[in-house]
Amino acid sequence: MQSYYLFSSGTLFRKDNSIRIQRDDGEYKDLKIEVTRDIYLFGEITLNSKCLNYLSRNRIPVHLFNFYGFYTGSFYPRETNVSGTLLVNQVMAFEDKYTRLRLAKKFVEGASYNILRNLKYYSRRGKDLEEQISRITMLEKDIAKSDTIKELMGLEGNIHREYYSAWQTIFDNKVNFSSRVRRPPDNMVNTLISFLNMMVYSTCLSEIYVTQLNPTVSYLHSPDERRFSLCLDISEVFKPLIVDRLIFSLINKKQVSEKDFEKGSNGCYMKKSALKKVTKAYDDYLNKTLRHRSLGRNVSYRHLIRLECYKVIKDLMDDVEYSPFKIWW
Repeated sequence: MQSYYLFSSGTLFRKDNSIRIQRDDGEYKDLKIEVTRDIYLFGEITLNSKCLNYLSRNRIPVHLFNFYGFYTGSFYPRETNVSGTLLVNQVMAFEDKYTRLRLAKKFVEGASYNILRNLKYYSRRGKDLEEQISRITMLEKDIAKSDTIKELMGLEGNIHREYYSAWQTIFDNKVNFSSRVRRPPDNMVNTLISFLNMMVYSTCLSEIYVTQLNPTVSYLHSPDERRFSLCLDISEVFKPLIVDRLIFSLINKKQVSEKDFEKGSNGCYMKKSALKKVTKAYDDYLNKTLRHRSLGRNVSYRHLIRLECYKVIKDLMDDVEYSPFKIWW
């Protein structure tokens, strides 16, 4: 199974038993429906109901990004892999203050551990990060002491502030980045963070879709009428591994630089050539494999996300208490 990333303006429509993307200049490409996992659309793409019905029937989510590479939404097909029992348990876990807080702490615990793993990795390679490692280690001890979701979210914010203060040291060359700015991102690094965070969010949504979890019921992030908040919970655990390490690699290997970005009324955004380059790097990164310690076989980084969904399900079904993914290499 594979993801398709489409950047050309044009039309997406059903052609026999395939999906065809036809560019405005008449060139086209047929997507093999039987091996398509999900589709990412960047720019102005026209779709009709016949195409959407076909995608829905084949259970293929579509993630939409605007001209600037900012995520705008997803087409989420009708769920067919559903479980009433799991849904009830998922909602009951949210309604129970103790259970919700316990799960929320696990997501922050996993994110914090993986953040420290990144810092220690670069510390061993000669980067002076001991101050940030010490402060985050102290903050990490307070996760278990948090009594409310609000307190936990504040702690998570403090951990990330310390973490981002180390990035300038991690980068091999001087880069314009001092703090996290989101709406809109104001420089190259913030733009990469925003874009790749939304890519991981979309990937989590695609992986949740093939499980029986409901993506709107979450624990760390509050459920909202206009977002799949469980994706935010799960993506927190994986952003240090997928987003952050990819950004460090792209910048330190000089695969992207300031010349790949432009500033305008919508903040700082990637040029089209950079958007394609970063998206390909992201897809390649998701397809990287490693030997899983418990399964005893090779799995991709993408599949680690699906395994995380299954671990959450086991917790909700009172099978095995959820333990967040932690980088072990």
